Amino acid sequence: MQAEEFETLLARVRDFIDNEVIPGEDLSAMHDAEKLGATVGRLRRRARDLGLGSPRLSPDLGGLGLSWVECCRFFEEVGRSFLGPGALNCAPPAQPDVAALDKLATPLQRTRYLEPLARGELKSCFAMTEPAPGVGSDPRMLAATARRDGDGWILNAHKWFISGAMQADFAIVVARTDAGVTWFLADTGAPGFRLVRDIPTMEPFSLGGHAEIELDNLRVGPDALIGEEGKGLEYAQLRLEGARLFHCMRYIGLASRAIQIAQDYVSKRESFGARLSEHQMVQAMVADAHIDLYAARLMTRDVARRLDRGESIRHESSMAKVFVSEAVNRVADSAVQMTGALGISEDAPLSAILRQLRPFRIYDGASEVHRAAIAKRVFQKRLRA
Repeated sequence: MQAEEFETLLARVRDFIDNEVIPGEDLSAMHDAEKLGATVGRLRRRARDLGLGSPRLSPDLGGLGLSWVECCRFFEEVGRSFLGPGALNCAPPAQPDVAALDKLATPLQRTRYLEPLARGELKSCFAMTEPAPGVGSDPRMLAATARRDGDGWILNAHKWFISGAMQADFAIVVARTDAGVTWFLADTGAPGFRLVRDIPTMEPFSLGGHAEIELDNLRVGPDALIGEEGKGLEYAQLRLEGARLFHCMRYIGLASRAIQIAQDYVSKRESFGARLSEHQMVQAMVADAHIDLYAARLMTRDVARRLDRGESIRHESSMAKVFVSEAVNRVADSAVQMTGALGISEDAPLSAILRQLRPFRIYDGASEVHRAAIAKRVFQKRLRA
C-alpha cells in the first residue's frame, strides 16, 4: 500500500476507534458474553461497511492485504479499545487461525472453513492446551489422540482454557497420531464434541470465553486433516509466531491508552500544593512508560520487517514477546498507580486494561519458557561457532 494511502487508512481507523468503538465499551457489562457479542457484531458490520476489516487478509478474500510492518501501526490503533480487534475481524483466535489455514487448508477446507471465517461468518478456536498431566508449555506432553477409522479419524481429548470455544463453530484440534502431533478440523456441534464449561478468568471483554471441552470418540472425515500428518508442532510454531506479534501490536495500543488516561488525570489533579504532573516521582513513571513503549514498538517492528522479508523469526519473536508482555504490564501498572483509587475502580478502564494485559506473560508461551529457549539457542549458536 502506498504511504499516503496507508496514512489515510490509519486516520479512518483512528476515527472509528475513537468515535464509535471506544464509546461502545460498557464497563458494567465487561463479562456479559451475550451483550459483548451483540455489540461487536454491530461494530463489525459497521467496520465492514467502512472497508476497515481483516488487515492481513488478502484483498481477494475481502481483506486489506497489509504488510506485517503496516500491521504494527494498524493494530496499535485498533488495540486501543477492548472491542477493536473483534470489531475489525482481527482478534485471536480467529486472526492466527486464518493465517495458518491460509497456508495449510485444502481447496475444500478453504471453502468450508477459511473463507467464512475470514468474512466473520464463522468463529474458530485452537484446541491444544490440556489439564495436567496433558500439554501445557511442554508440547511433548500432548495427551489427545487421533486414530484411523476407515477413511476418517476418531478423536479423544480433554482440553481446557480454549479461547473463543464457547462461541466457536469449529475447532482446530491438536492430537497425537502414530505419525506424531497432527491438526484436525472439528465442528463444535458434532456428536462427541462437548463444551464442559466456560472457565472464569481475570480478563474483561473476553469474546468467546476460555472453555473446557471434551472430545469423546468424535469422528471426523478424511477432509478434516490439516496439512500433513505428524507436522502439528511445526504448524503450531508457524501459527504462534504471528499470534505473538499480533498480541504485541494490540497490547502496545492498550498500554498507550492507559498511560494517556493517566497523563490526563495527573495534569489536572492537585496534591501537596501542585499538580501531580509536577511531582518528579510521577514524571519518572511517565518517562519510564514512554521508554518501555518506544522499545516495545521498535522490537515489534523489527520482527515484522523480518517476517516481510520471509526470514525465520523464532528467536527474535521470543525476545519481543517476553519484553513487550512485561513492558505493557509495567506501563499499565504505572497508570493505575498514578491515578490512585480511580485506577483500581470500575469508573475508569485502567483496572480492566491491567487485567487484560496480565495474562500475556503466560499466553503464547510463558516468559520463563521463552527465556529458557532463548538462552538455549544462544548457547547452541556459540557451540556451533
